[in-house]
Amino acid sequence: MTGDGLLTQRRLSLVDLLDRLLAGGVVVAGDLTLRIADVDLVRIDLHALISSIDERVPAPWEEAGA
Repeated sequence: MTGDGLLTQRRLSLVDLLDRLLAGGVVVAGDLTLRIADVDLVRIDLHALISSIDERVPAPWEEAGA
């Protein structure tokens, strides 16, 4: 089998890729600094966990009717 054959067998749709990522969870982290003349004007730190929620992992917010 050639290398091209392996690539055609491994193609995923975007929905399948998102499903796999959310099943395991995704961590997004980044820093953004707006600086003019060596003076920091705005700094944004981003740390997020994106994951699917089911019965085994409760939602972090309260249920409306509970």
